[in-house]
Amino acid sequence: MTESKRLELALHAIDDKRAENIVGLDMKGISLIADYFVICHGNSEKQVQAIAHALKKLAQEEGIDIKRLEGFDQGRWVLVDLGDVVVHIFHKDERSYYNLEKLWGDARSIEIEGVLN
Repeated sequence: MTESKRLELALHAIDDKRAENIVGLDMKGISLIADYFVICHGNSEKQVQAIAHALKKLAQEEGIDIKRLEGFDQGRWVLVDLGDVVVHIFHKDERSYYNLEKLWGDARSIEIEGVLN
């Protein structure tokens, strides 16, 4: 599966669970970790966990190897590593504190609406 298809799959999975303020960052040439970061948040620990669970389930159904899943039990910041796409799912209270969008401010934003519609 191509990285753009993985990105699209991740975006649809988190959108289906009503993740809020979804941001995609093109990390090519900026980070060795991944080609894309997706950042979003949920309004409670349970919602954060539900978003992460839905993403994990869909990835497994599509045969995508999940390299790493961290923070699920606490539900404050869950990282789901799909290889070239890394998804950060924050609790709304944690997102502004870590402010990954500012940290990776050199990255080009990805137009999310076009992918989700």
